[in-house]
Amino acid sequence: MSRDVRFYAVGQSPAASHGTGAPVDDPAWPAGLQEAFWRYERALLGNDLDALDELFLDEPATLRADASGVLVGHAEISEFRRTRGTRGGLPGPRTVDRLHVQAHGPAFAVLVAEITRADGGRGLQTQVWVAVPDDSGPGPGGQSRWRVAAAHVSGSPPPAPGVEVSTAAVWRIRGEPLVAGADQGPLRGLTVAVKDLFAVAGHRAGAGNPAWLAEAAPAAEHAPAVAALLAAGADVTGLAQTDELAYSLSGTNVHYGTPPNPTAPGVIPGGSSSGPASAVALGLVDVGLGTDTGGSVRVPASYCGLFGIRPTHGAVSAAGVVPLAPSFDTVGWLTRDAATLARVGAVLLPPADPALPAPGALLVADDLVALAEPDTAAALAGAVPSLAAAVDLPVRRVPAIAAGRLRDWFLAFRHGQGFEANQAHGAWVAAHPGVLGPGIAGRFAGAAAVTDEELTTARAVRAQVRATLGAALGTGAVLVVPATSGPAPAIDLAVEAKDRLRAATLTLTCAAGLAGLPVVVLPLLLVRGRPVGLALIGAPGTDHALLALATRVTAAQA
Repeated sequence: MSRDVRFYAVGQSPAASHGTGAPVDDPAWPAGLQEAFWRYERALLGNDLDALDELFLDEPATLRADASGVLVGHAEISEFRRTRGTRGGLPGPRTVDRLHVQAHGPAFAVLVAEITRADGGRGLQTQVWVAVPDDSGPGPGGQSRWRVAAAHVSGSPPPAPGVEVSTAAVWRIRGEPLVAGADQGPLRGLTVAVKDLFAVAGHRAGAGNPAWLAEAAPAAEHAPAVAALLAAGADVTGLAQTDELAYSLSGTNVHYGTPPNPTAPGVIPGGSSSGPASAVALGLVDVGLGTDTGGSVRVPASYCGLFGIRPTHGAVSAAGVVPLAPSFDTVGWLTRDAATLARVGAVLLPPADPALPAPGALLVADDLVALAEPDTAAALAGAVPSLAAAVDLPVRRVPAIAAGRLRDWFLAFRHGQGFEANQAHGAWVAAHPGVLGPGIAGRFAGAAAVTDEELTTARAVRAQVRATLGAALGTGAVLVVPATSGPAPAIDLAVEAKDRLRAATLTLTCAAGLAGLPVVVLPLLLVRGRPVGLALIGAPGTDHALLALATRVTAAQA
């Protein structure tokens, strides 16, 4: 049994790190191991052969494996390293995005590092470390030397130059760029995938449906959010695909296909901002501009291992955007790192209100966490202490925040969203029978069937949710929940199972929609080898504070 398991969001190049992946006295790190890990990373990056030889256990059973095979013994591994450069196999620049530490006592540990290479490819580096006695001191527990007894390296290739992965499923239209940004500005050099709901001057918004696209007229001007990004220097690379009329959380589209999720083969990216999320996760762009009504930024951020934000309702103008449910709709964005997420926020969000209290505590509500799958709940429980240490905030736990009314919250969201979706598009749907995929068509049929009584109840429950969460978060507490009930499910998962997962996730995400709250998603959890986001929910107007917490997490771990 392991003594401890910890996760660290590092976001650091090994060449820039000096053993600061986590506090040196963190109990998850046996004495001296942290320094040894980062020394190994720097030696690997610099091809320091002497240091690498020293850091690998000098035993005939030492292992080093990758896709090409297994090397057995220190001598064979050393010879491989000394000839690798002539074969063009030296590692290039890379970032240790996330690091998992599993200690089995003072002299044995397993480390798993998640790597992003400069070329956009990803990889895993798994190491078994053992402590051996130092010639000049006592053994484990006192002075000791940490050595790698076994290592396994795996990786995925980046998109081939000039070749897009499932191009039609990611982009509806793409340029080089599609629209160039200003010559100067705080976002100069960044590229953006825009969800195909936004007005981009001279182009049509397709809303994920060919019939809608065929009837759409080119926009006369940019949507304000798009215009702001362009004015700040960002280039719009293209219009990225979306679920039909944004009425889904899966990211699948019967007309255009499913944008790939590079974190695992055959899984959905999450929707409805699936195209922008996929483009960011694949390294095709820096920023994905999307919308979030019931989780359409938060879910793909969680499934694709990205940072994402759903702002306070109304904080970013939704003008020029095809609506779904206007009193729930928000304009959000996704990135691969917290710093870029905050850079975009500095452009799109209004200034922070100095009268709002600063974050003062992390709040964990057991009833919300219980909506997640058990291994996701366990991953959250393991991550919260490290998160609290990174942002220097206490953790407060409550057994329930919804007072047993989570089902009411879910129905209030579904009925309120459905009523507004029918108001926005019901007439068009009725006039175009058969043009929607079966899942979306069924959702609109349910929206059209919302009764006056259900709507009245939904509005009353929504007021209660706002009051409840306002009281809980108004003094500076930040609610911590899993962004989704679990990792991305398989594309071919049975419909019934997919519906159950969607309901559990929507019950998690609907609270912020009902109360108009800002949410920032951080890719801090790993469940069954796939990412799950950790969501920070704040009081209205605390968007900048949540973004600051996200950047503090990555800075503290790096």
